[in-house]
Amino acid sequence: MDINGKMTGKNVVSEALAASREYETQNEIDKNERPLFHVTPPVGWMNDPNGFSVYNGKVHLFYQYHPYSTEWGPMHWGHQVSVDLIRWEQLPVAIAPDTIYDAEGCFSGTAIEKDGEHVLIYTSVMKNPDGDGVLQNQSIAVGDGVTYKKIQNNPVVTGDMLPEGLSRADFRDPKAWLEDGRYYMAAGCVDQDNKGLVVLLSSADMESWTFESILARNESDLGGIWECPDFFKLDDHHVLLVSPTGMKAERYEFHNGNNSIYFVGEFDKGEKKFDGGEPLSLDYGTDFYAPQTTLLPDGRRIMIAWMQSWHNLWIPGGQKWQGMMTIPREISLKNGRLIQKPVREIEKYHANMVRYSDEVVSGRRSLEGISGRSLDVTFVITGNKYSRFTVNLAKGSGYYTRFIYDRENNIIEMDRTFAGFEKDVVCIRRACVKSAECYGDVKGKVDEQQEAQDSIKLRFILDRNSIELFVNDGAMTMSTAIYTPIEADGIELLCEGQAVVDVEKYDII
Repeated sequence: MDINGKMTGKNVVSEALAASREYETQNEIDKNERPLFHVTPPVGWMNDPNGFSVYNGKVHLFYQYHPYSTEWGPMHWGHQVSVDLIRWEQLPVAIAPDTIYDAEGCFSGTAIEKDGEHVLIYTSVMKNPDGDGVLQNQSIAVGDGVTYKKIQNNPVVTGDMLPEGLSRADFRDPKAWLEDGRYYMAAGCVDQDNKGLVVLLSSADMESWTFESILARNESDLGGIWECPDFFKLDDHHVLLVSPTGMKAERYEFHNGNNSIYFVGEFDKGEKKFDGGEPLSLDYGTDFYAPQTTLLPDGRRIMIAWMQSWHNLWIPGGQKWQGMMTIPREISLKNGRLIQKPVREIEKYHANMVRYSDEVVSGRRSLEGISGRSLDVTFVITGNKYSRFTVNLAKGSGYYTRFIYDRENNIIEMDRTFAGFEKDVVCIRRACVKSAECYGDVKGKVDEQQEAQDSIKLRFILDRNSIELFVNDGAMTMSTAIYTPIEADGIELLCEGQAVVDVEKYDII
């Protein structure tokens, strides 16, 4: 039964869902006005990725979605699919807030296959009938990859199942998986001191759930609720991703307020507890939040995130869409740290290669054929006779976004001050590359061979409204949204001293 009291049958679409689908279809923005190969909403607002999964031979990506404006509003689940993680096809809105138990929004969640059906598990938000505020519970919708129906006994997980002292109002963002014949769910929550934690539940059938444990918790000063947890095995370790709200910055770490971090550690199956190491940043740019992963049939673990920040929201006047996803990234472990690389499928869309080898750069240089706003370009910078090396991207008519490698201090600085913003947003981020010298540990340490050769590798993925930097084959990343006019497509190099540079550029078509 929907919020209007009208009975809905198996193939009947609620009024709210039908309205959102119709609005989306009638108001879809031309693809030429959006990024070429990053997921964006067809119209309106997008935030967290949801339900990142493989079903019936396609990769499905759902997302937090408010089609009716470019501001956050009652959350729906938008839906797109891809066969190669680069080109995406828009599908109809999957679920809308159309029942009593999710009238305040269908918040983030997960997707998993069961008995040949695609099962969405999401946070259903409702007004608290016994007082002020809301209750956040977990509910299910089952479908065929296009159309989804909410089950009758929703919500399947409520806050009453949690131990005393854990929040019923901040209990959200489930991630589910199947292991040893049983379904598990990790979800974010807070305790009575407003410290974040991840709870673990299990089920034999995905409808009757049992609380198992507090999988991990904030034992120090790692912000408030741990949103959008993801928990998986990678190589011989377990990895926990969380996105804490309100974290305090520590030198070059955790500067986005709402950050995305990860822990690498071990999972005690008996106690059902995760023993993680030190928190590590997933990305050092201005725009990266709420990552989710999925496992492909070929064994690759793929991660995608919302390429935006709650503290840096702004769009140009007249733009009718807001929010985009990162390029999907292959992740692996090396020396206890996640390595992130753009999915290899991007290479199928490479065209117009331009290559330079052993190019000596001193002062300001532009190289013929090295320009564009939808491209994959790599610079390998070698030598010890320079102090700083700058790459200016999306340059023209006074606009540019610059990345500065300070070789002497082992720092990379990203500066989008002149990227087209008309609002006071955060524009500068810095990150330590060889952090054995910055922190006295191995966080972010570059490949030893590259260190010995005094070289650094900078790979940039540009897609009209965004730049993603992958340092030293993914040892560190920086992601940012830009709003520079598309005509600004120049690339300029600036070296203080003298360096030898190899360049390889491909347009993405």
